[in-house]
Amino acid sequence: MPANEKLKEKISHLPHKPGIYKFFDDGGIIYVGKAVDIRKRVSSYFNRSAQHNKKTLKLVSQIKDIEFTIVDTEADAFLLENNLIKQYQPKYNILLKDGKTYPYICIINERFPRVITTRNKKNDGSRYFGPYPSGTAMYVVLDLIRTLYPLRTCTYNLSPENIAAGKFKVCLEYHIGNCKGPCEALVDETEYNANIAQIKNILSGNLSVAKTYFKEHMAAAAADYQYELAHKYKQKLDLLEDFQAKSTVVSNTLTNIDVFTITSNEQCAFVNYLKVMNGSIILTQSLELEKKLDEEDADILASVVVQLRQEFESTSREVITNIELKLPLDNVLVTYPQIGDKKKLLSLSLKNALYLRKEREGRQEKNKELSEQRELRVLETLKKDLRLTELPRQIECFDNSNFQGDNPVASMVCFKNGKPSKKDYRHFNIKTVVGPNDFESMYEIVTRRYRRLLDENQPLPQLIIIDGGKGQLSMAVKALRDLGIYGQIAVVGIAKRLEEIFYPGDSLPLYIDKKSESLKLIQRLRNEAHRFAITFHRSKRDAGTLKTELTDIKGIGPSTADALLQKYRSVKKLRELSLNEISTEIGKAKAAILYAHLHPADEGKEV
Repeated sequence: MPANEKLKEKISHLPHKPGIYKFFDDGGIIYVGKAVDIRKRVSSYFNRSAQHNKKTLKLVSQIKDIEFTIVDTEADAFLLENNLIKQYQPKYNILLKDGKTYPYICIINERFPRVITTRNKKNDGSRYFGPYPSGTAMYVVLDLIRTLYPLRTCTYNLSPENIAAGKFKVCLEYHIGNCKGPCEALVDETEYNANIAQIKNILSGNLSVAKTYFKEHMAAAAADYQYELAHKYKQKLDLLEDFQAKSTVVSNTLTNIDVFTITSNEQCAFVNYLKVMNGSIILTQSLELEKKLDEEDADILASVVVQLRQEFESTSREVITNIELKLPLDNVLVTYPQIGDKKKLLSLSLKNALYLRKEREGRQEKNKELSEQRELRVLETLKKDLRLTELPRQIECFDNSNFQGDNPVASMVCFKNGKPSKKDYRHFNIKTVVGPNDFESMYEIVTRRYRRLLDENQPLPQLIIIDGGKGQLSMAVKALRDLGIYGQIAVVGIAKRLEEIFYPGDSLPLYIDKKSESLKLIQRLRNEAHRFAITFHRSKRDAGTLKTELTDIKGIGPSTADALLQKYRSVKKLRELSLNEISTEIGKAKAAILYAHLHPADEGKEV
């Protein structure tokens, strides 16, 4: 059964239930999608009347197999799709950066805990905070903590027995005031753990507990006339308030909220995420995502929301966005604020997304301008090196190809403004020349090319490059003379051996500096024309071999071979067909002959 028939059969048995579906090519999963109705959604991809874009049509053309998983609800499908995309990273799904590379601040589960940074989360009872979108953001918080609280950094096992036995001695960190010396029992464990509790509050975004602690101890020290100690508490309180000011306090009335905004162009979507805890923005992340199938903003944002909430371990019950968004997550409310503090948050997030978009589009525009300037410079250099009278904005290059005189073909490639214009590439079957005659073949294809441009009133190129020596160049010139356009187009030949450039009527070649950009452009045109010709020649040769193999079978004529060749392209594909399938193409009698030839081991068996 052909692949498309197998897919139709499989689609007809898909369930009308919620779940996910996976598309496969020969190499593996290429797309994962979710659906309220699996059969209805998958069938829509193969509906010829549907107006699919080019990217979706390309996806469909590559599908070789389909698998599905039924789930209970749309929300389950939503989450399962997200997990499978992260696991398999299919090429037609939008992919986000894997959060496992983000750093965490970890309070280690040990006596007199250390506060360290890590990228590897373990189930060892330690407490992890983050992940942080960048190391810079993380170290700002870590420096604050280490300034406020003297903590140990050593890796000693500070068990009561080891400390009592005097196994350890205080280090330099103790003498410069960065550690209280728990290794020699110079700090009470209860006092140390009280500092750790405050650190946990700060890392959770709750600065009020630590601020209250420092205020109370500052007041108590001042009342007891310990002004030096009171000043130290005042300095730590100032550090906390300065950090909170930099954390962008948006409102004292807001609690925990996730803010997501999106803006997009035809190629990319730009998303900003703000994580708000206790009225302060504790995390911000901006993303640029390349569209794979011209996805809608709502579909893109829904996937991003789920993944970023998982990556940054958000438990916020409210998500605010700038577009209508269906988010089938339990106990999560999606809102679209119009006024107030939430609206200000939304505007701030959107400003970040728009800034990222403007910056990326500006960079692309600048790169485009630089590319155009470079291409113009190369063309100017080519004009100077070849002594042309006008800038060669359109260049066409011709090449012949044959194999021991069989299947002679030719190609023409076209570069516009220094870049390939593949829609203008042309293949030529040699029609008027018998045998391997490259000179006459060149005359034919140059004549055919420019007669057609003249007949259709199409613009002529400014430069023609002939892949070959003086002989091919002379025949191209003869063709242009016969068409009456010689002198209107510059024409040169390039010989492969020494990269010599030949002019019509000039016996001495031109040698361009091997490092010259203009020579590299000529070589690129020549190599592209050669590649294009060889590819075409191989396809014709393979097709001719297949046709010969079929016509060598007694009872299979040229017309039957042509029909089979046009549809199936290879003997391998023909062997995959059943006798009945071949019969529908060429009739029962010829099908029996062909099937017996393709399956000699089955001769005598019932099929």
